Amino acid sequence: MDRNLSICAIFLAISCFSFPQRSDGAACRDLCGNVPVKFPFGTGPGCGDPRFQTYVRCVNQKLMLTTHSGTYQITSVDYDNHVILIADPLMSTCTSMQNSGSFGLDWSAPFKIHNDVFVLLGCSSSSSLFDAQKPLCDTGSSHICSSLYSCSGITGLGISPNAPISTCCVYSPINLGPADELNLPKLQCSSYSSIYSFGDDPTDPKRWKYGMALQYSYSLYNNYFTTSCNDCEQSSGVCGYTGASNSFVCICKNGVNTTTNCYGQGYVWSAEAGPRKWSLEHWVTTGVLLFVGSVLLLLKI
Repeated sequence: MDRNLSICAIFLAISCFSFPQRSDGAACRDLCGNVPVKFPFGTGPGCGDPRFQTYVRCVNQKLMLTTHSGTYQITSVDYDNHVILIADPLMSTCTSMQNSGSFGLDWSAPFKIHNDVFVLLGCSSSSSLFDAQKPLCDTGSSHICSSLYSCSGITGLGISPNAPISTCCVYSPINLGPADELNLPKLQCSSYSSIYSFGDDPTDPKRWKYGMALQYSYSLYNNYFTTSCNDCEQSSGVCGYTGASNSFVCICKNGVNTTTNCYGQGYVWSAEAGPRKWSLEHWVTTGVLLFVGSVLLLLKI
């Protein structure tokens, strides 16, 4: 081979291996608005756990949960206890009550209702909830209905404040049925409220915490994935996946991906993105190629 051609071939090989490719998850971030985003969630395609990609995404700086019944904002995430808190804008609270839509979870989704108290409001007396043979309401919690019916917002449902609570039902334990859906038209109710905490005063509905707490699960998916992800996040990386088999990838803040973590990164210049980091494997590969190239050149001299 001509010496000049040999030199060109060597440096072409070095350039191909040296400049790392950005992963499909280059846009992965660890924050969506003011909500920290960690595994198993992600801000876009290729981020987080692939099982959650269908349900949770960052849209216009808001972390959103999508189910067959609608899209709901995730207001906070408790990563230690695996619980997300979502807000339904049509759900009734003490200060604002209106007709609500139904709420449902996809049967295949890795979520389940946590310890929320669901209260159904403005229900028909002919509703199956009040079937004497199979009552579905927790009569021992009727004080919750009394408290909500004392709210000024109850007028939004066409009910006078402090009206009889015969049209109210504390639906406990919550049963979404085989369709995984709280179907208000079927239950003949106008609205619902979900309470995840009664705060420091269980008698004052203005101080209750309204919203839905959902528990998520991913431990059965892939133990290797979660173990590798912990190492990735500790190195300030973001966990993601790539390829047809959804293989684990650790996405560093400069967009470069590795199969381990973001420790031990150097810099490499890219005309497109400015300074970019080299992983250890890129340094090793480049060193080997330079060594081999040097040997070949010496043999030609």
